Amino acid sequence: MSQVTEACSCPVKGIIDVVSKKWTLLIVNSLGNHETLRFKDLTNLLGINPKTLSDTLKILVEQNLATRVSYNTIPPKVEYSLTKDGYQFREAILPLLRWAAGREGGINEPCVPGCKRHSAPSPK
Repeated sequence: MSQVTEACSCPVKGIIDVVSKKWTLLIVNSLGNHETLRFKDLTNLLGINPKTLSDTLKILVEQNLATRVSYNTIPPKVEYSLTKDGYQFREAILPLLRWAAGREGGINEPCVPGCKRHSAPSPK
């Protein structure tokens, strides 16, 4: 049996709203896998509604987990990537992703195109 260590839960309260959003973990993992993605690429990769993606990305930027870089081009170009905190967050959730990917009774189909069931994301 593993030893349980006590930790203060105060910091968790500030991130609960972010983590509890349906798409947060998928977005953070996708940005971690690809380093930088454009809005349209994220929409296509995840099959997510643009409004939902926009709202979730806005929260991730506000929480300093992602950065948004807007280029003054025609058509407009916006790219998203993880911040240092975002990469640390992704590292913290990788064990959870590995657990979910390998558990019995888990999902039977990939959640996003190209996802390989039972293969855990590799840390960067």
